[in-house]
Amino acid sequence: MNALKNSFRELVRYPSAVVGLVVILFLLVISIYALATIPYNEAVRLWRGGEDVWYQNPKYAPPAWFNVFSSKKEPVSFFVSSANGSMTKTVTPGAQGSSTVDINYSFDYSYDGYPQEMILYFTTKFSEKLPFVSVSWITPDGRKIRIADMAVDRKQTYRFSQDPRLQKRLKTDNAVMLIQALFVDPKAKNPLPIKGQYQLVITGTTFEAGSDIDAEFVFHGQLYGWAGTDLYRRDLLLPLLWGTPVALAFGLIAALGTSLLTMIIAAVGSWYGGWLDELIQRITEINLVLPFLAILIMVGTFYSRSIWVILGVTVLLSIFSGQIKTYRAIFLQSKESPYIEAARAYGASNVRIIFSYLIPRMIPLLIPALVSSVPSFVFLEASLAVLGLGDPVLPTWGKIIENAFADGALYSGRYYWVLEPAVLLMLTGLGFAMLGFALDRIFNPRLRDI
Repeated sequence: MNALKNSFRELVRYPSAVVGLVVILFLLVISIYALATIPYNEAVRLWRGGEDVWYQNPKYAPPAWFNVFSSKKEPVSFFVSSANGSMTKTVTPGAQGSSTVDINYSFDYSYDGYPQEMILYFTTKFSEKLPFVSVSWITPDGRKIRIADMAVDRKQTYRFSQDPRLQKRLKTDNAVMLIQALFVDPKAKNPLPIKGQYQLVITGTTFEAGSDIDAEFVFHGQLYGWAGTDLYRRDLLLPLLWGTPVALAFGLIAALGTSLLTMIIAAVGSWYGGWLDELIQRITEINLVLPFLAILIMVGTFYSRSIWVILGVTVLLSIFSGQIKTYRAIFLQSKESPYIEAARAYGASNVRIIFSYLIPRMIPLLIPALVSSVPSFVFLEASLAVLGLGDPVLPTWGKIIENAFADGALYSGRYYWVLEPAVLLMLTGLGFAMLGFALDRIFNPRLRDI
């Protein structure tokens, strides 16, 4: 315990180590938050659910915080519903079981741009007679625009931009102009969005006892949330959050498994020598000339793209690396040390000597190498995903970049789609590299004064 405390005190003396620890702690907090708030099954459902899950989100919407860095303020997406109380709903009973349902929603609009789309989703209850609704739009300058009058079924969707009657009423030529016409003064010479409070008014009538009407208003703005959306309307915050534990788990397990197994194999070969040591060295030399990435691509293409299969093959191919020869040279020197001769003299078994005397002496070299190797495995997992060989189920950073490249995000100016996962990848590499560098200086006496 005292040795651990002393090592920690020595570690915090290096600013790079403190920065690295802060970054790694930040990534761990994100991982815990993602796993606690979004269960695995829910994350997979949301990632693979399609437009029916993300219907409330706009397509290709950058993050809402873009407005902070732009002089032109774009509208931010939102959605409200009378079912959960976010829209005001009043029911007035009438004669013979009929009733009037008034649903209102007011919101402030202080943007310089126009939304992509506005949609109403109606949910009704009735036996035989369909309820009837009238939809109106009240602008900040007091104009009342009649949007639609229609009978609504149990589940019905109304898109403002796709109503030809509303298009004729507003004298517009296309869907884009229709949406803009709801936010501008038709008499103005230079049409600009009128800023102020807009009101959506829905007046419904039911004709049977027990009938009811609920509405959901979805406002597809130009911006959305903390991370934006992709071509499938998926919130990119989901793969950014869930990609963190996936990346850390893959990197840590691969680094830990590879480092420990490499050290154990090198120790066993060095201690027993003979044909066993020769076999280990020949396997290592063969493995050094094998195309590592090409083999992983073949496994992902012809066998399985499961992250666990890829992880297992990665560890298997990384065990017999050049590090075995480094460890072997050190173990051969330690093998002749006086404390090893003493252990053999009092009857210590071969297994005890290997795991209690040889390997523990290598821990100071193992820890910095282990920490420094984590980013390489994180980048490997992301690289395979970018090549289309990532796990098809899990939402990861690499899948975001793959989808962005497939859709031509960089050519379309949607840089956020690529930069967000790329920044997290660079942050992960920076954190582990800085911590590994400081650990190397602590555990390697030759570097302490550099």
